[in-house]
Amino acid sequence: MTRFDQAYEEWMNSAIAGEPNPRRRGLLEKGLGHGTVEFLRSVWYPAVQNFHHLHPEWEVRDFHNGYRYLDLAYLPGGRAKGGIEIQGYGPHARDLDVRRFKDLCWRHCLLALEDWLFLPVAYLSITDETKRCQQLVLSFIGKFTAAEVPQELSWLEAETVRFARRRGLPFAPVELAAHLRVSGQHARRLLHQLVELRLLYVASGKQRYRTFGLRID
Repeated sequence: MTRFDQAYEEWMNSAIAGEPNPRRRGLLEKGLGHGTVEFLRSVWYPAVQNFHHLHPEWEVRDFHNGYRYLDLAYLPGGRAKGGIEIQGYGPHARDLDVRRFKDLCWRHCLLALEDWLFLPVAYLSITDETKRCQQLVLSFIGKFTAAEVPQELSWLEAETVRFARRRGLPFAPVELAAHLRVSGQHARRLLHQLVELRLLYVASGKQRYRTFGLRID
């Protein structure tokens, strides 16, 4: 079993066990759609390394007092709301009729009015533009990350955190060194300090850390 498979199974089991709503629990027990699983496998998990604050088949109400379900909801910090939906491409998408097209537009409008930040992802982008999708996800998560940095950080440490936030994807010490105009050794020292403070994480490398990324949990 891969790391993804184990993390995914634990995440889904936890969602099912903690869901008192029979409607949503029934959807979860059926399993997620192929597109959603591939998005999680190829895009979300490689980029984020966890499923924290992410909720599958999230139930929302509509204007007609009915229920709709988002493929994925990202809900960090209580009030912030992010929605992700995987848009397939096939006869269903190509032959989208007027009624369904209008309904899809209404769906997006309702989410916007309820202060959702909505992210539609094309299935073909997951398969053909995986790295670009990973960057998109990290930028999406960054919208929920406070712009401020801890006041106790030095200027260089604070700028390193901001650099990691803007960069999105994991980066190498040499990239940070060029940005800060410091030596590679100094850049590594800054990165190790921020890992110890749990503001960054080691993205690759064991005996010698090669890349680093921003922690979001």
